[in-house]
Amino acid sequence: MSAAKRNVRLGALSAALAGLAGAAYLIFHIGFRPILNAALSVGWGGFALLCLYGTANFVLLGFAWAALVPPFSGRRAIIFSWSRAVRDCAGDLLPFSQLGGMVIGARAAMLRGIPQATAFASTIVDVTMEMIGQIAFIVAGLVILAVHLPGAASRVPMIQSTAVGIVVAVAAVAVFFVAQRRGFSAIERLAMRFLPAAAGHAAAVDREVHAIHAAPARMAADFSIHLLGWMSAAFGTWLALALIGSPIPFAAAVAIESLLCAARSATPFVPAAIGVQEAGYAVMMPLFGLPAEIGLAVSLLKRAREIAVGVPVLLSWQVAEGGHALRGRNREGAR
Repeated sequence: MSAAKRNVRLGALSAALAGLAGAAYLIFHIGFRPILNAALSVGWGGFALLCLYGTANFVLLGFAWAALVPPFSGRRAIIFSWSRAVRDCAGDLLPFSQLGGMVIGARAAMLRGIPQATAFASTIVDVTMEMIGQIAFIVAGLVILAVHLPGAASRVPMIQSTAVGIVVAVAAVAVFFVAQRRGFSAIERLAMRFLPAAAGHAAAVDREVHAIHAAPARMAADFSIHLLGWMSAAFGTWLALALIGSPIPFAAAVAIESLLCAARSATPFVPAAIGVQEAGYAVMMPLFGLPAEIGLAVSLLKRAREIAVGVPVLLSWQVAEGGHALRGRNREGAR
C-alpha cells in the first residue's frame, strides 16, 4: 500500500473514531434509554415504512442520473437506481468517504454494461447537479428558518456557518463546472488513483462530459429531480418524527434537514458523517420545540434503516463483482 493511500485511510479512520466518540458523548449526556424508547416507538411496521421510503429514494435519484444518459429505458433506469444505491450505501456503511462512494457507484454502473467513460462522466455531472440542487435546498431551509424563527440565525452558530458555507459551496460548484467545460486534469488524477481502468479512457470521459453539457435539457432534468430528492430527504425526517409521535410541519422538516445536509457536506471525509448527523439533529430539534433525544432517536432510526437497506445492496454489488471476475477468468481460459 502506498504512503498516500495509507494516509488517506488513517485520516478517514481518525475522523470516524472522532465522530463516533462525539456521538457516544451525546448519547451518554442526553441518556440512552429515552433515545432508545423513542426509536422503538415506531414499531416494526413503522420501521418497514422507513425502509420502503429509503428504497424509493434510491429509485428517484437513479432516475436523475439516468436522465443524463439517453436513451431512457426501464432497464437503464434500474441499472442507475441500483448503482446509485451502491454509491450511497458504500458511503454510509463502508469505511469510505462520500468521494469513495461516488467512485464505487460508477464502478457498479460499469458492471451492468454502462461504458466506463459514460459511467464516470455522468457521475461527475450528476454530482455537480446534485450539489446545485442541495444549495437551493439549503437556501430554502434558511429562508424557512428566518421566517419562522427570526432570532435563530443570531443564536445558533451552526446556522451562521451554514450561510457562509453556501457562499463557499457556490464558489466550489462554479470552479467544478468550469473545470468540466475546459477539461479536468484533477479529476483524471483522481481516476488514476481510484479507478485506473477509467483513467486510461480520460479523453473519452472528457468527450462524454462535453456531450452532456451540450444537452442542457438533460442537466435541467437531473437538477429538478435532485431538488425533488432533497425535498424527499426532508420527507424522511418528517415521516420518522410522525412515526415517533412528535409530528412537525413539513416546512420545519425542510429547515432541519437542509441544515443537516449542509453540515454533512462540510465534512465529506468523515465516513457516514458519524457524529456530525447526531450533533446536527440534537442541535436543530430544540429550535422547533422537540427535545434533543427525539433528534438522536431520528438519527438512530436512519442509521438502522441504512443498515437494513444497505447490507443487501452491498451484497448484491459483491455478487456482481464476483460474477464479473468469474467471466473474466473464463474468457482468459478460453483463449
